[in-house]
Amino acid sequence: MQAPISQPVLRVALPVPLRQLFDYLPCVNQPFPLPGSRVLVPFGPRKLVGIVIEVASESAYPMEKLAAVEKYPDEGQAVLSPETLGLLQWCWNYYKHAPGEVVYSALPPRLRKAGGTIPPPPVVYYLTSGGNQRLLQPAGHIKAQFRLLRAIGEGASTAPLLRAVSSSWKPQLARLIEQDWVQSETQSCARLDPSAGPMLNKEQQAAVDAASASLGEFHCHLLDGVTGSGKTEVYLQLLERVLSGGGRALLLVPEIGLTPQLVKRFEKRLGFEPVVTHSGLSEGMRMQAWATARSGRASLVIGTRSALFLPIPDLKLIILDEEHDASFKQQDGFRYSTRDVAVKRAAGLGIPVILGTATPSLETFNNASCGRYSWNRLRQRATGAAAPTWRVLDLRQQNMRGGIAVTAMTAIGETLEQGHQALIFLNRRGYAPVILCHQCGWYASCRRCDANLTWHRASKRLLCHHCDNTARVPAICPHCSADALQGAGEGTEQLEQVLGNAFPQTPLLRFDRDTVRRKGEFERLSDQVKEGQSCLLVGTQMLAKGHHFPKVTLVVIVNLDQALHSADFRALERMGQLMVQVAGRSGRDQFPGEVILQTHYPEHESLLNLLRSGYESFAAELSVERRAACLPPFSHQALLRSDAHDKDEVIGFLNRARDCFPAGEALLYGPFPAMMERRSGRFRWYLLVQAAERRWLHRQLDDWVEKLRTLPAARRVRWAVDVDPQDY
Repeated sequence: MQAPISQPVLRVALPVPLRQLFDYLPCVNQPFPLPGSRVLVPFGPRKLVGIVIEVASESAYPMEKLAAVEKYPDEGQAVLSPETLGLLQWCWNYYKHAPGEVVYSALPPRLRKAGGTIPPPPVVYYLTSGGNQRLLQPAGHIKAQFRLLRAIGEGASTAPLLRAVSSSWKPQLARLIEQDWVQSETQSCARLDPSAGPMLNKEQQAAVDAASASLGEFHCHLLDGVTGSGKTEVYLQLLERVLSGGGRALLLVPEIGLTPQLVKRFEKRLGFEPVVTHSGLSEGMRMQAWATARSGRASLVIGTRSALFLPIPDLKLIILDEEHDASFKQQDGFRYSTRDVAVKRAAGLGIPVILGTATPSLETFNNASCGRYSWNRLRQRATGAAAPTWRVLDLRQQNMRGGIAVTAMTAIGETLEQGHQALIFLNRRGYAPVILCHQCGWYASCRRCDANLTWHRASKRLLCHHCDNTARVPAICPHCSADALQGAGEGTEQLEQVLGNAFPQTPLLRFDRDTVRRKGEFERLSDQVKEGQSCLLVGTQMLAKGHHFPKVTLVVIVNLDQALHSADFRALERMGQLMVQVAGRSGRDQFPGEVILQTHYPEHESLLNLLRSGYESFAAELSVERRAACLPPFSHQALLRSDAHDKDEVIGFLNRARDCFPAGEALLYGPFPAMMERRSGRFRWYLLVQAAERRWLHRQLDDWVEKLRTLPAARRVRWAVDVDPQDY
């Protein structure tokens, strides 16, 4: 029998940028808190909400100097499960981040405040036999209550539905309950009521069988399916098997825009509405989703990056859709990879994880190639439609109209004449990337970033897409006063104008951040496309992911040439992924599809390989190049990021950091500036650590980070370690 702890000390994670836990004494004469419970503690002049990580028997500090916890907001009950706490502890060790900030990322915003409470389970209301009898009688003098009673009898059984019937529904409902006409009970878990899905083809069935065979044990499956191959139906079949056995599942998607259409499809097939959570929801809605998941009443949760840390009991399956997407890497604060942490969580739980994509990241491609992951290929489109054909337009030999080659414009016109839809893709919003003076060469640049101001003609503003700095469009050149200002290059706003002038009778829908800011706008535009009327779609990468537009038969990719000569070694990989994803919107139904690629470099070897042999051959070629260059995934990297308003202080700190780097197998490079050195008025410089073995990298990083904290120069700059960086 374990001896009781004589002097218990609570190790608490607090939301401060320090890589340590803090020791506190428990409240006097109150129930002892469990690990994972919230506590309100004094921290200097402030009061902070923290999470108890462990209970220890001693402290490195004198007991008399330890402050006591002031309050247990949840009466000492855990809000985070031991499984979640273990995962978060792995995260702060692996990513070298402050424990408190890591733990806070797993809490809904309301629980980060002392006054936040976990809401009780939602209640459903139903009529008693007396209530049914009362409905058979006239309303009499209780007309408002009778209206509510009738609504409950017609199926309005939850608070939101009753609120829609009457703004004063609460006191009316209380009277109905007093009369024993209405009773209530806690809402139970949504019940699986699946409808029949389409017949699976051989490739889909093989993928379902392979993943089903690993239920109950850890296994990572790459579901590598061409666009339109029916990956979602594979997900649904797997979910049906998991949920019918009483288990729960988590589906992660890269962007909020993908969530509504997925929810509708899953609700229709599975017979219940999944719980949804993402940053676009209100605090109250996120709190309710978190509480529903934690209570076990959510059979299926669909969410973006942060949903990975939801405390879901009896979790049996994790699915990561579009695993290659860059949105799955957190790029500020706690910089974690959703894909990698999802695999770690699945391993800890002993459950399978499915990584679905048409264009695997090279990290996943390498893991599947060497047998760490099962590789399930879907090479046929589920509808039986053929893959779209490619046509490459050499822009050096083309006449242009506002960024679109005349040949492409002709193809667009022919597509519209046939009653089909055309998608014109350009991953650049605004009217023009820069506005300049044709006489003296002046151009509008951001005062805070090493970037040009993008011309947004409709709003008559110049906007920096990196720091959101805005300025008015000048009437004349600020440098030479000439009336010679013009845009250089194209953006989606300009394409909309050019195509609108060329095809004035055709509906034109623009999809970019400027047009879909309002809630529900993306869904409204998508529904309009799916109605099937001949139309033009103009948009950025938000059109490239997961959308099924049956009448789109032509895709025009306006310009991706910048990736062919980028200094970022991942640029070609991302270009290939984007090309394949965008092309996959074409010809998904009974009509054949075509993709027109506009480029100045039609002879580029990687481009030719992608077009001729497909993404798998393209990825294999890039892997050979990466291996030869000792670049990820064949080596392991970490960045020491540093920024400040004073460039010399940044470089000075990194020079001192370089001097104290511990000896070992990992090598240190730099300092060197970020690809955009100045952003939001701050200079950004890096040191790069690279090692052939992951363990070498982490062994030296652990020693190094402790030394960095003691450097006086570290207090004058902002710095962070980024393990497995994706952005330079």
